[in-house]
Amino acid sequence: MKPVSRLWMWVVLAIVALVLGPKILPPSVLTPATYIGLHALICLGLVLLVGMAGLTSFGQAAFVGLGAYTSAVLVSTFGWAPWASLPAALLVSGISAWLLGWLTISLASHYLVLGTMAWSISLYHLFGTLPGLGGYNGIGGIPGISIPGLDLSHAETFYVLVWTPNLVAFVCVRNLLDSRMGRAIRSLKDPVMAQAFGVWTTRLNVSIFVLAALLAGLSGWLNVHFVSVVNPGPFGIGASIDYLFMTVVGGTASIGGALLGPAVVEVLRNLLRDIVPGISGVGGSFEIMIFGVVVILLLRGS
Repeated sequence: MKPVSRLWMWVVLAIVALVLGPKILPPSVLTPATYIGLHALICLGLVLLVGMAGLTSFGQAAFVGLGAYTSAVLVSTFGWAPWASLPAALLVSGISAWLLGWLTISLASHYLVLGTMAWSISLYHLFGTLPGLGGYNGIGGIPGISIPGLDLSHAETFYVLVWTPNLVAFVCVRNLLDSRMGRAIRSLKDPVMAQAFGVWTTRLNVSIFVLAALLAGLSGWLNVHFVSVVNPGPFGIGASIDYLFMTVVGGTASIGGALLGPAVVEVLRNLLRDIVPGISGVGGSFEIMIFGVVVILLLRGS
């Protein structure tokens, strides 16, 4: 089957899942599926960074937080409509990524990892201490996204709202990677070879960095209007490691890993949360230990 035909086959299947999912799946399934979609947007950017460009970022959760906090402040403090805050959320995430990208992309090896960790931790504490952001308790009562004729407060409808941009993003990234620029992006793993073919590696790396941040900011905007509250907790270095971990579990060699990783991790967590306490009589740390062991086995088998 030709690659183009295979792509459109997956697009059709995704559209069918969008249409039929809310009608046949219960809310207990749709809610985890919605979170998988929110994480998939972030992991898609990480596939571009890690799998295609050969970069490692421990700061993607910070861009999720920038998108979420920008929308939360504009909507709750200045009375903006949620849809009107979307361009602002993306703009803040994109500009921040552009500035931080030029500062850190040129770093090599473990220095790049340490650089992304440094500004990730800094932004986390900024969210908790900057006046007007509610401190570490955050901002509550954020209104949901509204569409005339649709009630997006239910999991059934928000599921469609989350997975529609996912479908668009996956198709656009697939087309990008199949283009001439996509071939240049794939060559970034060997910067000497890329430069020999005339690729301005720093600028292209920063561009990919910004694209990944925009996807993370979009996820943050959707998330804050889904849960109606925002605080620094989900945007720390631990969350960034979690997103990178999901991406590695799914596989960084293809964009499908951005969907597989969050799905595997979310399903495993939900299963262990339900099964472990019933078997052992305890949860908490014991549940986390079993999750770690299962993940190590998955990584060894991949």
